[in-house]
Amino acid sequence: MSRLFGVAAVQIAAVPWDAEATVDKMADIATQISLNFPWVQMVVFHELVVPGLVQFVSSESPSTWRKNAEPIPGPLSDRLCQVARKTRTWLVPGSMYEVEGDAIYNTTLAISPQGDIVAKYRKMFPWLPYEAAITPGDSFCVFDVPDVGRFGLIICYDMWFPEVTRTLAWMGAEVILQPTMTPTSDRELEVIMAQATAIFNQCYFVSSNGVGPYGGGQSLIASPDGRILQKAGASATFLTEIIDLNHVTRTREFGTLGLAQSLKQLRDSGQAFPVYENGNLRTGLFEQLGPLAMHRTLKQE
Repeated sequence: MSRLFGVAAVQIAAVPWDAEATVDKMADIATQISLNFPWVQMVVFHELVVPGLVQFVSSESPSTWRKNAEPIPGPLSDRLCQVARKTRTWLVPGSMYEVEGDAIYNTTLAISPQGDIVAKYRKMFPWLPYEAAITPGDSFCVFDVPDVGRFGLIICYDMWFPEVTRTLAWMGAEVILQPTMTPTSDRELEVIMAQATAIFNQCYFVSSNGVGPYGGGQSLIASPDGRILQKAGASATFLTEIIDLNHVTRTREFGTLGLAQSLKQLRDSGQAFPVYENGNLRTGLFEQLGPLAMHRTLKQE
């Protein structure tokens, strides 16, 4: 059975601090993609595009974060559902600030072509100490596209923790989607990590970054054997690719490049990993590390 699937990774600049105007812009782009590339079945935007975030917000000023947050479902997510319904495409609308009680989350959604929210993922690893006002999520997230396959969601800094994407692969994810917002020089490192994530999980990896003051571009789509299928520059654009989820099945069965059947060997190895057992993340190397905090001065030895 064919499992071809058309995906578009959109790389744009948000309208600064204007959620309504940004969602209008997203709707226009999604509509143009659906009209001009009708084979595209999913559109993926970048992290925090919805609130129009274009600069870091002080971790000491949570009220600034809160005024750009709303519940889900809420007015903004309802509009995004309308976009998916109008274009008849799956929509992963980057991410937005979600408020629930006293907590603020960095949250992404998967919205079906019928306009239904089928998955909601809260960023598990906010970029500390800068996102100290953001409450970490506590659940991994996968969702199924009927007759195609299983997709997983992460947000930006989550990729720096390979345990997250490995768990998604263990849960059956064949495509991992990563809305991100990286303007800093480490975007070059993230490109390498995205490629490596595709390799060690033998899955597709789609990373959509923003552009402008707080997005350095270089969005990309990587294949299950780590080949970069497409990679953007630093300008506003979108990547369109027809991915084949049967390629994931072949790679996991016959090995990366027909060589390394790594997931099957991990399954059969019988190895235990004591670093993850009984709270051991606080022992060994980890107990030698200092506190996770903002460094305001350089200590002289």
